[in-house]
Amino acid sequence: TPLKYFLLDYTPNDVFFVRWHMSNLPPEISEDTFRLRIGGDVKHALALSLQDLKTKFKPISLVAVAQCAGNSRSFNDPHVPGGQWKNGAMGNAKWTGVRLSDLLNEAGLNKNAFDISFNGIDDPPLPGTPDFVKSLRVTKAMDPDVFVAYEMNDKPLPLLNGFPLKLIVPGWYATYWVGMLNQITVHPDTFGGYWMKKAYLVPKNNRDANENKDSLSKDMEPINKMNVRSIFVTPEPDSIITSGSLIEIQGLAFDGGDGVKKVELSEDNGKNWKEAKLDPEIGKYSWRR
Repeated sequence: TPLKYFLLDYTPNDVFFVRWHMSNLPPEISEDTFRLRIGGDVKHALALSLQDLKTKFKPISLVAVAQCAGNSRSFNDPHVPGGQWKNGAMGNAKWTGVRLSDLLNEAGLNKNAFDISFNGIDDPPLPGTPDFVKSLRVTKAMDPDVFVAYEMNDKPLPLLNGFPLKLIVPGWYATYWVGMLNQITVHPDTFGGYWMKKAYLVPKNNRDANENKDSLSKDMEPINKMNVRSIFVTPEPDSIITSGSLIEIQGLAFDGGDGVKKVELSEDNGKNWKEAKLDPEIGKYSWRR
């Protein structure tokens, strides 16, 4: 996403970043035949249409930043492999849908339910490629702020951003925001899928993820809550600024849902700090300009 769009409170749907793990995506999906299936360790397996979700459950709307866990990877030093994002692998949107807890309550969780897994319609390109399936503990899945969205900025989800349904886990990295969601499965124990056990792991209890390259951390856990972050939006890199002129500096700050209360700026490498003016808060999971 070009930096100029970060001058807006909401990122327009047609410039919102796109990220998929599996390459086999359907070119279109029929709303008439699509079903969200909920099964596994439940009392009543469900097959819900989009109309069911929109008419049989109370809607929820929430503003939240979707940020790829690899956002800004190209700036890492030492360099690391993966999608070479700059700052554009994120966007802020108003999401509308149905609480995940309402869907799980409708299916009826058995008392030994432990993990909930989420799968989408996208398929692996090769038989040996692990399907992209993520999971949440039941306690997190029942969080009233976690939901299944069918609208993005008051419009149907774009196909490339997960139409017809997208799991929204506000405050957590968007690796959990499974698009084209069509299968929710309740498990009586820990879900052992590749994308939870082998990929997207960070050092446990180390929010800064500091490691020595010669002694990598061995106690790992799945990445989850987003770190506190801020970026400059204007002036952009390589801007030509006239000497002696006044320049307004704008930026964004956001975190994993605790809320941004103050931003300070230093012009002298941290010797002195001045407080920035904050725009009104539009939600604790939103970025704050």
